[in-house]
Amino acid sequence: MIHATALVDPGAELAAEVEVGPFAVIGPGVRIGPGTRIGPHAVIRGPTDIGRDNRIFQFASVGEDPQDKKYAGELTRLEMGDRNVVREFSTIHRGTVQDRGVTEIGSDNLLMAYTHVAHDCRIGDHAILANAASLGGHVEVQDGAILGGFTIVHQFTRIGAHSFCGMGSVINQDVPPFVMVAGHPAGPSGINSEGLRRRGVEAATIARIKRAFRLLYRSGLYRAVALKGMRELGCPEVDRMADFVAASTRGILR
Repeated sequence: MIHATALVDPGAELAAEVEVGPFAVIGPGVRIGPGTRIGPHAVIRGPTDIGRDNRIFQFASVGEDPQDKKYAGELTRLEMGDRNVVREFSTIHRGTVQDRGVTEIGSDNLLMAYTHVAHDCRIGDHAILANAASLGGHVEVQDGAILGGFTIVHQFTRIGAHSFCGMGSVINQDVPPFVMVAGHPAGPSGINSEGLRRRGVEAATIARIKRAFRLLYRSGLYRAVALKGMRELGCPEVDRMADFVAASTRGILR
């Protein structure tokens, strides 16, 4: 299961069912769960915890030092859940002590080729980063969000659950849940109706989310008044959207 040319440090902990391809390098402090497959020439540095049934393709770099000039060799971590797919030439960096010291990736995510996840990012579950999408440091990507190819996200920005960022988007403020954005710089164009339908969201709920979008973006109301109207819709999904907007410190894309 471990190719003869792979370099696995004695300080790494690999479950019995882990596969490691030719010329892969796995450093000390790396723990990999059962069923995970590491492709040829992939490099994994620790401290890094990788769950079960992940697929890390050739030439990926996982758990490398953060690209932060303040980083001075402190002990920081990368934590990855289960059933993630990390495609060719993707880069995922550990956290920094200026934040919580950990980069977190949940489960069932797809990181396509050339994607970059910087230090201290948090990715939920079932997210998709298409080819060459790049996250600056301290970015949060919530469950089910989709970032189109070549999307660039500014540091400290939040991407809300089940939102959709079009190809080539430049994101410099928060994207609320369920909202579609695109452009350079990106702006809102509507809600991710098709994505919500595919996820089994009822038509009545989608209609309320559309009403919430109009209140937030098309009514001309002050934010506090728009949020009050959103909460009066009596919809948990809309409440989630309102909570996200209320908690925003960078402001939301307009």
